[in-house]
Amino acid sequence: MKLKGSTAVVTGGALRVGREIALRLAERGANVAIIYNRSAEAALKTVNEIEAHGVQARAVQCDVSRVDQTKDVINSLAAEFGSLDVLVNNAAIYEKTPLPALTEDEWDRHIDINLKGSFFCAKFAGEIMLRQQRGKIINFADWSGVRPYADYLPYCISKAGVIAMTRGLAKSLAPHVQVNCIAPGPILLPADFTEEEREAIIKATPLKRIGSPQDIAATVIFLVEGSDFITGTMITVDGGRLIA
Repeated sequence: MKLKGSTAVVTGGALRVGREIALRLAERGANVAIIYNRSAEAALKTVNEIEAHGVQARAVQCDVSRVDQTKDVINSLAAEFGSLDVLVNNAAIYEKTPLPALTEDEWDRHIDINLKGSFFCAKFAGEIMLRQQRGKIINFADWSGVRPYADYLPYCISKAGVIAMTRGLAKSLAPHVQVNCIAPGPILLPADFTEEEREAIIKATPLKRIGSPQDIAATVIFLVEGSDFITGTMITVDGGRLIA
């Protein structure tokens, strides 16, 4: 699929990795809508940066854990732009949740945003893509969905669910829609990580460095434009962390 003239939707597209993905899609000629929850100011700034590439852009507020909101937003964006060709399910939360103090609310938040939110965005976008007989859906898992680690279990479990979801949707939406997922490793570390924690992660990563949002955005572009014969797979972009 060529991005020029297509329509892409990026959830969590206002900041960090999502912003980089949105900008790279725009560079390739796609019209881009970003979905944000609380980052309104950043979303508007990103829209201006997208439009600087000579394409259309839109920012829409939506809580992806709310299925009713998600359905309305996905359908309205497809109607406004005239198509929905690419969905990047990037919106997620990542919070430390040590098991002894883990609450039901913390569990629900991770599952509702990371897994349920991604699933219903993909469901509603996939229905549109099936009618078009073309489309690409890219979900975001995590290497910890394969090798979970302590103190972040709801997050890891939600991302393991995204891997299974990707495979199931790839079957359900074939042959016209390709569904894949990216499993990042250490890319942008949380702001509250100490220097000691950062160095420990670098030491545990075979490539001995932290990755960049550009590494993820380049993988998104590959999955959209590089091949139309890849579906139901997970691409790990983690500097070798999964095999360490």
